[in-house]
Amino acid sequence: MTHIKSKSLLTVACLCFIPFLAKSQETIRDTSYREIDPVVVKAYFNSQALLSLTSPSKVLTKPLLNAQQPSSLISAMNTTAGVRMEERSPGSYRLALRGSMIRSPFGIRNTKIYLDEIPMTDASGNTYFNLLDPVGIQQIHVLKGPDVSLFGPNSGGVVRISPNGLSQPNHEKSILLQGGSYGMFHQTLSIGHEVNKKYSFSFDQALLRSDGYREQTGLSKKYVQTAHHYQYNPSGSLKFLGIYSDLGYETPGGLTLQQYEENPQQARPAAGNFPSAVDQQAGIYNKTLLGGLIHDYQFQFGLKHVISVFGSHTDFENPFITNYETRKEKNLGYRTYFSFDRNPSEDLSWEVQAGMELQKGWYHIKNHENNLGEIGNLTDNDRLDMLQDSYFLRAKAQLFKKFTAEASLGLNNNSINFERGMTDELAKGDIDFHSKLMPRVALSYLVASNTALRAAISTGYSTPTLSEVRSSDNQINTGLQAESGTNYELGFRQEAFNRKLIIDLTAYHYKMDNGIVRQLNEEGNEFFVNAGKIDQKGLETSVLTELISPQPERFIQQLILSTNLTYQHYKFDDYQVDDKDFSGNKVTSIPEWMWVNMLALKFNKGFELNVFHNFTDEIPLNDGNSVFADKYHLVQAKASWGIGFLDKYKVQFFIGADNVLNQKYSLGNDINAMGNRYFNAAAPRNFYGGVKVGF
Repeated sequence: MTHIKSKSLLTVACLCFIPFLAKSQETIRDTSYREIDPVVVKAYFNSQALLSLTSPSKVLTKPLLNAQQPSSLISAMNTTAGVRMEERSPGSYRLALRGSMIRSPFGIRNTKIYLDEIPMTDASGNTYFNLLDPVGIQQIHVLKGPDVSLFGPNSGGVVRISPNGLSQPNHEKSILLQGGSYGMFHQTLSIGHEVNKKYSFSFDQALLRSDGYREQTGLSKKYVQTAHHYQYNPSGSLKFLGIYSDLGYETPGGLTLQQYEENPQQARPAAGNFPSAVDQQAGIYNKTLLGGLIHDYQFQFGLKHVISVFGSHTDFENPFITNYETRKEKNLGYRTYFSFDRNPSEDLSWEVQAGMELQKGWYHIKNHENNLGEIGNLTDNDRLDMLQDSYFLRAKAQLFKKFTAEASLGLNNNSINFERGMTDELAKGDIDFHSKLMPRVALSYLVASNTALRAAISTGYSTPTLSEVRSSDNQINTGLQAESGTNYELGFRQEAFNRKLIIDLTAYHYKMDNGIVRQLNEEGNEFFVNAGKIDQKGLETSVLTELISPQPERFIQQLILSTNLTYQHYKFDDYQVDDKDFSGNKVTSIPEWMWVNMLALKFNKGFELNVFHNFTDEIPLNDGNSVFADKYHLVQAKASWGIGFLDKYKVQFFIGADNVLNQKYSLGNDINAMGNRYFNAAAPRNFYGGVKVGF
């Protein structure tokens, strides 16, 4: 890892601005932090008011993304009820929508992620979410639950990211420097410019490094993103998005309970025939280039056509305890749809969309012996091609501006072709997950001008990812089946006191068949099995309230409080492994209760304070429910002070603390771990600070 003297750089940067600050004390008022303002959601194809939406959804705005640690999305994502994001070690993210983490030892599965109209989730079902940096994101729209008929196979949900400058001009120009505990350094540059009424562009760059709290947790990331928007005539636009990310982070491995209690900072030690994580230089190294073009044309009479073409290339290396894996991954695809909407009268409006999405992926995976971090003899050499195509049709009608009805239907096809090259003759094969129809019907009714009820029935369907079919045991699991099921959902939304209070309640019951669960063999390598039936019942409650409205003349100018409560009653209905019967047990890795609160205070003179609290209940770490991770309360706080100078520059100083209560907890536990190595210790109380200059 490249080491950067973050403290000295930060000190020099701060000293350089002191002479300018002395010339002016003009207070900056950041009016952007108004989450109570009316929110529109692009959950499907067209933007609509959140109140009338038939799905459980949340919009994470730019101020919310910046409310805590500028280099991380974890706090902001966790403010969404039903969502849980973890960082096992610096750079190693996991994201679960409604419990989908049971399939993800690392990374993201069973959740579809888009960058505008470009899928970030590749043809294999995998998403390298940790490649992104928050500096390049304008908004995040989270759509929860099995609504796969429009976005391909998944049953966890859909995350739609709006990159800077792609959907609307980005006028921000800023530089950020940040330093923190354990050698953390973060630098960003953001430039948005509207050249003329037709063309605008955005350029975002980030550098992140850290030594980490534990041994063998160094991190280095270099990130570049550019977006271009060309409105070539009033009806047509062409957009381009390009991203390059070079990410490397060390992986310390899990600890037993005794090791975790004795020395939580240690990496996985040697045991038996297995060397230590340090000896094997365990880590992940990922270089990815991703890009795409989006064309949007608005015809007459309410007809619109959108098409995107996209591709990615990934060089991936993973020195692990038992082997050294390398991957070359290539993906190409397109997504296209027509949308037709009409408003024949004040009491009737309707719209129809029809389209398709296709992705093709080529994956060359090699496994070698790991000779103390060096590539050894080749042991496996596989090529896998994955094809995923989906077709969708949706219709929506609204009557008297009160009653909304939606119906959609999707058809998905997924197949894998593989060649194994370590035998005298190539072993070839095909896996076909067969076509699957996925209907959804949803209703929403405004019982009052500020209150809506909703109901939906939908089909969930999630095919195994490449990392599950060809997991670290280096076998091709041709018997693994797709998850499927039916979801029943009821919801309630209310906007009271002139939108000073917003309440969102959701209850759901998802009956899943062939749930996919991670297991480990005696050598410590993972494989996946179908766990029969899984019963998932849940409640999600979100309350957002503005206790003090913007009042510039007062000491406290604004006070916003949000609270988000999640209850997940997940049980294995019918699940046996050999002679062990786990039926009736809690589903592994799913906490029953999560409660996340956020307080945002704006004072005069440009001062702000944001406080974040996350309670996570105990978590079952194995299918037998014999080991649990302890519950914990995580508190984070960030204070900032913004001023202006020379009439065109804005400076914001900020300081923050993570794990304010100094809790000892394990974040990103290993599930069904071999040798009882379940625990990945999170850092104790730690701090950061920095400066952001806008111009």
